[in-house]
Amino acid sequence: MRTTFLIVPLLLCGAPAFAQTAAPAPAPNAAEVERILNDPAMADRLARTMQALSKSFMNLPAGEVQAAIEGRAPTAAEKRMTVRDVGRRDNRNFDRDFHQQMANARPMLEQGMKALAGALPAIMQSMTQAGGALERATANLPDPTYPKR
Repeated sequence: MRTTFLIVPLLLCGAPAFAQTAAPAPAPNAAEVERILNDPAMADRLARTMQALSKSFMNLPAGEVQAAIEGRAPTAAEKRMTVRDVGRRDNRNFDRDFHQQMANARPMLEQGMKALAGALPAIMQSMTQAGGALERATANLPDPTYPKR
């Protein structure tokens, strides 16, 4: 109880610091983005990240969700059931198929990154045109801070 009286004033003192907006990050130019997209090391990092995320997803508990959807309390076995277990129930070769899909992911990522790098100049031009159109559309909007009569 005493610590509450100490913590609350400290939290209130820090509130103005949290209310400040951060400076916007500088936008990367097209050449830098294209260099990153064509870097084979980036494809490796993305593939490894995707594999790690997929493995983590496979270990998420799923049995309680099914019981909740059916409107009943989960059993002890359902509490231990993961996404991987549900996949194995529907496909006996689930683990092998999953690893095969992960192995095929890197070439697909590389191909997608190359396609995106090729389309980048057109995307950047379109974004510039859209930004100009938005500026023209909002140029004549009334100022909300202008005093009303």
